[in-house]
Amino acid sequence: MSTYPATSSLVHRNGRAATAGDLAPLAFAGYAHFTAMQIRDGRVRGLDLHLRRLRRASAELFGRALPDELVLTRLRQALQDGPADLSLTATVYTPSGEFTVADPDEEPELLIRTAAPSTGPEGPLTLATVTYERVLPTVKHVGEVAKTYFLRDAVAQGFDDAAFVDRRGRLSEATVWNLAFWDGSAVVWPLAEMLEGTTMAVVRRQLDRLGVPQRVQEIPPADLPALAGAAVMNSWTPGVAVHRIGTAALPEAPDFLDLLHRAYQAEPLTAP
Repeated sequence: MSTYPATSSLVHRNGRAATAGDLAPLAFAGYAHFTAMQIRDGRVRGLDLHLRRLRRASAELFGRALPDELVLTRLRQALQDGPADLSLTATVYTPSGEFTVADPDEEPELLIRTAAPSTGPEGPLTLATVTYERVLPTVKHVGEVAKTYFLRDAVAQGFDDAAFVDRRGRLSEATVWNLAFWDGSAVVWPLAEMLEGTTMAVVRRQLDRLGVPQRVQEIPPADLPALAGAAVMNSWTPGVAVHRIGTAALPEAPDFLDLLHRAYQAEPLTAP
């Protein structure tokens, strides 16, 4: 089975090291959203996409967003005393938490967690198929018990992870991954309601710049045998090979994996 990154970390709240008193009220805070990134040499790919994600999700959940410059300042504060390479998660929440009606003037707050860098599992992976649709699928929100449940259930069945099939019978995404497919000449993205990952967005815009054909289409599991390869991607990595989804075997596609990684590497690293 694949090995997922460890979770030990350091946490900053609103620009300073978080105390136990800061974190205690957040122990059951499920009304929040976040973005995750890999920092390399103090810089990140797709910084503009991470900021956009936080703005849009805050507007959706809270009706207001933190200014980009404030978010950048908090990122710099969290990075200044740490190693050059690390994993970082920036979570936006409101102090009122969940199961309440927030004051209309309540401002969002920012919690930043840093941990050891990760490149994700080596693969290739096998994915169980599960009929499931995320609530608010375009928001990267916290408290998604289903993702962990379906991951663990898939592993108990002998798979590495799980992929989701919506009520219309279309593949959408995996537990913590976007799905990408290869038809032999073009990258194929699933057409369904899902979270557009920042790594996915980076890869798509760089594939455009490289002149690589791409298309979006509905992909029911029954259509998988006609495809020439599959991969998953997230903030850890732009591509891990997938060689089985449900009962469908998928061929090795090393050129496809190489293409995804080359597209990602073409995105410049930017300092916050």
